[in-house]
Amino acid sequence: MSRARIVLWLSPTLRPALNLCRARFMEGQSQGPPDAAAMENGTKPDGEESPPGFQETTITEGAARIVFPSANEVFYNPVQEFNRDLTCAVITEFARIQLAAKGIQIKVPGEKDVQKVIVDLSEPKEDKPELKEGANLALEDQPRTAAVGEICEEGLRVLEGLAASGLRSIRFAREVPGLRSVVANDASARAVDLMRRNVQLNEVPHLIQPSQADARMLMYQHQKASERFDVIDLDPYGSPASFLDAAVQAVSEGGMLCITCTDMAVLAGNSGETCYSKYGAMALKSRACHEMALRIVLHSLDLRANCYQRFVVPLLSVSADFYVRVFVRVFTGQAKVKASASKQAMVFQCVGCGAFHLQRLGKASLASGGRLKFSAACGPPVAPECEHCGQRHQLGGPMWAEPLHDLEFVGRVLEAVSANPSRFHTAERIRGVLSVITEELPDVPLYYTLDQLSSTIHCNTPSLLQLRSALLHAGFRVSLSHACKNAVKTDAPSSALWDIMRCWEKECPVKRERLSESSPAFRILSVEPRLQANFTIRDDANPSSRQRGLKRFQANPEANWGPRPRARPGGKAAGESVEERRRLLQNKRKEPVEDPAERAAWLKTFPCKRFKEGTCQQGDQCRYSHSAPSPKATAEAAPTDCPEAPSQNPAEPGAATGPGIE
Repeated sequence: MSRARIVLWLSPTLRPALNLCRARFMEGQSQGPPDAAAMENGTKPDGEESPPGFQETTITEGAARIVFPSANEVFYNPVQEFNRDLTCAVITEFARIQLAAKGIQIKVPGEKDVQKVIVDLSEPKEDKPELKEGANLALEDQPRTAAVGEICEEGLRVLEGLAASGLRSIRFAREVPGLRSVVANDASARAVDLMRRNVQLNEVPHLIQPSQADARMLMYQHQKASERFDVIDLDPYGSPASFLDAAVQAVSEGGMLCITCTDMAVLAGNSGETCYSKYGAMALKSRACHEMALRIVLHSLDLRANCYQRFVVPLLSVSADFYVRVFVRVFTGQAKVKASASKQAMVFQCVGCGAFHLQRLGKASLASGGRLKFSAACGPPVAPECEHCGQRHQLGGPMWAEPLHDLEFVGRVLEAVSANPSRFHTAERIRGVLSVITEELPDVPLYYTLDQLSSTIHCNTPSLLQLRSALLHAGFRVSLSHACKNAVKTDAPSSALWDIMRCWEKECPVKRERLSESSPAFRILSVEPRLQANFTIRDDANPSSRQRGLKRFQANPEANWGPRPRARPGGKAAGESVEERRRLLQNKRKEPVEDPAERAAWLKTFPCKRFKEGTCQQGDQCRYSHSAPSPKATAEAAPTDCPEAPSQNPAEPGAATGPGIE
């Protein structure tokens, strides 16, 4: 065997040993907390100077203080502070419930001892025959407590699968009591190295275990019941679809999954086939797309859990900013899994007036002996054409058709946040969102909107209180939705809703001569209402959260409030060059230059990507620039590709919609 073959054969064998040595070396380098001042100045913990041009930024959020590179090498988005605050509040209440069953009481900083009084008053009512003989009664009278920053041997095991800088895990360790351990994992070596520094900086190495691995493989390695995690938090860049199968297997019995989805363009119906490939459901474009996105994610989670005789129970489902966030518990039970089909539904939505109907996939009915009998549902619930406007229906789903929240659990979280408002920076918004959630109708999927109803028949928009009062006068229930400011969630059928809008149109008449006879507005208004609506304002039409002026629907507080670019090795810092590039590329695919000469000159302003790589064969015939750009121009210009063959004819109008697109 040649020497080269021997080296190649030994490399895979020695790789685990090399990784172990490297890990031990890193542990030796990271012993002792690093100097915070040195970190702020951009120096390494051991006192060595960072490379020239290497800059770092220190961020304080909650009780955590982290350092991350100013360049976009490790992902961090300040917009997600509400997400992280809400997660800390939810996990705290989940830990309170889980540890209370073990006789352990958690201690939250800033929280009054009211709960201790409640426990003391309830203790005489409970018999405790399990006390051992000779036990110290004085010690038994004092309940065991779990404080923040301390290891609780019977506490929760938490996994953050995509930790990036480790901010979320550090906040768990410093703000959530009752934790046994927190595994902060990321596939990026740069992120894990930064994570170790931040763990030392916040003095929580006893609780947090940094890990570098593929999140899916890490969760697959913890399928054994004794090694599962009590809480798994997944907040990926984009879709979490590839992690869900591993997550439902790695969470403990009754454990909690915290899932974030930021691919709202897919979940909101812009690409139904992509949504089906990721989540197993077709999304529809509608005004209720944000709630439908939540229900599609819950359907996908339950579907994956059913493969392993498990099922999910939603605790809290939130649509906020540019993402959706769900908190679910996972249980095991073959009998309960059989009921999952009856929890899913298809959606028939009219393309004209937007009226929707739900069709359950399965049917659960009581049989003799009180047992449940499951069968296929009968349908469809609609005719080929809409009964109101005569248009066709679109079919979406399947989606989760059961309640999105556990209102009792949401009430516990809301009470805890309201009693300790100084704990979170976004406590005011958390109170507002959770208050609206508690007011939602739990058994009514999806909703209409005020502007949708009025724009369909081309009339003035009634006020929120007027429409709610009309529905209440008619004997129906109605509520808001946290997912949309103008939402009308009601159990009234679509026929009653359009009757109310017909009555409203009589008070604010529409010029019928301007309506096409085939339009939804003409067909809806040509029918006389059977229900006479009463628009007198009722006291109970104004929800409590609105009366108290809570922050329910936050406006964007600053420019570019939304997703951040994906972290990349050697990423450039977000600054003026990024803003200039955004301006340069704005609408490049929507507004092509029509004049061929102007278009050719416009394309020459973009550098040729293949020329920079040394692979362009077009020479002077290339439609893109081959001149050496300045560093500033390089940052501003868009990366483009040369065409495969030289183009002898100038580009025709509309033949291409942007640089490098043919």
